[in-house]
Amino acid sequence: MTAAADFSEERDGQAPVLRFTGDLSLARLGNLPDRLGKVQGEVATVDLSDVDRIDTIGAWVIHRFARQHDAEIRGLDEDARHLFEQVEAADQPVQMRPQSGSSFRRVLGEIGEATSNAARTSLGLLGFMGATIATFGGVIRHPSRFRFNATVQRFEVVGVSALGIIGLMSFLIGIVIAQQGAVQLRQFGAEAFTINLVGRITLRELGVLMTAIMVAGRSGSAFAAQLGTMQLTEEIDAMRTIGVSPMEALVLPRTIAAIVLMPLLGFYSSVISIIGGGLLCWFALDIPPVAYVARIREVVPMTDLFVGLIKAPVFGAIIAVAGCFQGMQVKGDAEQVGLKTTSAVVQAIFMVIVVDAFFAVFFEQIGWI
Repeated sequence: MTAAADFSEERDGQAPVLRFTGDLSLARLGNLPDRLGKVQGEVATVDLSDVDRIDTIGAWVIHRFARQHDAEIRGLDEDARHLFEQVEAADQPVQMRPQSGSSFRRVLGEIGEATSNAARTSLGLLGFMGATIATFGGVIRHPSRFRFNATVQRFEVVGVSALGIIGLMSFLIGIVIAQQGAVQLRQFGAEAFTINLVGRITLRELGVLMTAIMVAGRSGSAFAAQLGTMQLTEEIDAMRTIGVSPMEALVLPRTIAAIVLMPLLGFYSSVISIIGGGLLCWFALDIPPVAYVARIREVVPMTDLFVGLIKAPVFGAIIAVAGCFQGMQVKGDAEQVGLKTTSAVVQAIFMVIVVDAFFAVFFEQIGWI
């Protein structure tokens, strides 16, 4: 057992020297800190060459004493020197309260940070989308790598399981559109044009757009949470280790499922909305179903259906890529799963609405109005 920590005061010429011996660790310090506190006068050098062992607590005690007396520490080997460097680096004043700054500068900083994060996220999303396209190209060249069972299982999760909630939402939206349209058009004696409103707005815009928002909240969040959890449990790293591409096994089946099923779900949503609007026209405006269907066929051009079917797969790709990208970004702790899932939903809905606005301008320019 090593000797307890101790020190003796000597003189090297006229310069006082404190020479430490024994074990300068927490278990063997004893009353050494109290004794050092009673040392008065100038101390030029602290000699640790005879110390058997020193830990962080002992290093802190010596460092504090040497700083108070402006003394030089000598006799350190390489390990002890590294320990003292770490202790000295950690010896910084603690700021108990944050410095109060200008509110304008704080808001400006938050705006700058948000802009920087948005730019990094956009670049990362573009890169991830490129990686997904490259993976799809690789699967086309090597069809044996396509994971059919995983894709079909995603079809069920994204599409079949969502029919109920999407149908109910679309039915109620059709009723609301018809009711609000009838109330406004009644002022001009044009209740019959409620059919035009319901037919065109559901097939062209709301059917696909509301379906995309619902799929983003339902499936996009599930993609982010599933991949984020796999990141935390290191399953994705394990897949890479055994030579399985996470892009092929996880991302591509989800993306294909969203792209293929979004047109079907969008068309289904539009039909259910038209049925809901027809029921309200029947009961509130006394327009029989036969006349309603005939009027829909007259006033709704086929281009409205094409517009919805063209936008739907693009929306599906955006939702799937955003969800998978955010899920793959999870690092650290479980809290990141919730944060990235929220980011995936918000990001997908925002991009869907932006792209829908571009589509509206594009179709107006080519005459599909």
